[in-house]
Amino acid sequence: MDPVMANTVTLNSTGQPLVKSPLLTDLYQLSMMYAYWKAGKASERSVFELFFRKCPFRGEFAIFCGAGDIARYLSDFAFSDDDVEYVESVLQTKDASFLAFLRNLRLDDVTVYAVEEGRAVFPRTPLLRVEGPLMKCQLLETALLNMVNFASLVATNAARFRIAAGDQASLLEFGLRRAQGVDGGLSASRYSYAGGFDGTSNVLAGKLFGIPVRGTFAHAYVTSFADTDTMTPRARRAHAFREKIDGSGAHDGELLAFASFAESFPERFIALIDTYDTLHSGIINYAAVAAVQHEDGLPIGGVRRLSEWHTWCCSTPAASTRGTWLTFHANADVCSSSTIRFWA
Repeated sequence: MDPVMANTVTLNSTGQPLVKSPLLTDLYQLSMMYAYWKAGKASERSVFELFFRKCPFRGEFAIFCGAGDIARYLSDFAFSDDDVEYVESVLQTKDASFLAFLRNLRLDDVTVYAVEEGRAVFPRTPLLRVEGPLMKCQLLETALLNMVNFASLVATNAARFRIAAGDQASLLEFGLRRAQGVDGGLSASRYSYAGGFDGTSNVLAGKLFGIPVRGTFAHAYVTSFADTDTMTPRARRAHAFREKIDGSGAHDGELLAFASFAESFPERFIALIDTYDTLHSGIINYAAVAAVQHEDGLPIGGVRRLSEWHTWCCSTPAASTRGTWLTFHANADVCSSSTIRFWA
């Protein structure tokens, strides 16, 4: 294993928001530090190893990620005066020598070794090894676990999806709205990509990490089109094709929405087909618009169905539905990039 260096980062992470504070830890780490200090163990050499006991998702491997975050976190690691004052208050100690030690604490004598980022790893095999003075290594435990756990979990899940889907399928991560806060959303997008996904809907992650950004449209877009809206020339052509395949039960507003989006983005038309009725409306309206795309020599795109996820719908006064609502489905935890099962 090679020491973790700044160039461990395999993705474009310039500008990544990252909490760089030694207070990103559990209180008991600071309590142990002071107890070590009182016991004369400040300079005692130690070796810590990070490993996991069982693979997540009942699998047989995991994908290690997080080394880049750790490298950035450890660079310029130091307590500020405000940090030391806060530690003094929570530990309720006036030990001037210990507080001075914290003010001057640096990690020059700590070495971190890591498995290469993105590599398959297995239970009870060290992923990180931290060598250095006992007090300093102890302080790092919580932050290092935090940075490895979620990153490796998401990357492992993404890799399992990639294996199941095969090399030819395009996998996109759309988990931002269900992720654990802003940083969780960015981490999920980044490490889904590291684990084998092809892109993300998360625009900020695309800018920060160089991940391809992809997206279609929402149920709100479909429901904003009413049956009475004026048909564009493209929509009239799609409507004429739909009549040939007996699409009498299909929703006209949905057809207008599909045709409008295809006109705005002809090269990347993908239809969300489950707003009203997937089989009797959505797929039929998609086929009608796809036929027009084909006649014009444009990509026919594909379909997207997300009935089991949270759906944000809207209406206009002229639309056939009423109200604005947020629907939560009982099995909404299928979102692949934002369900946490911590392991270490």
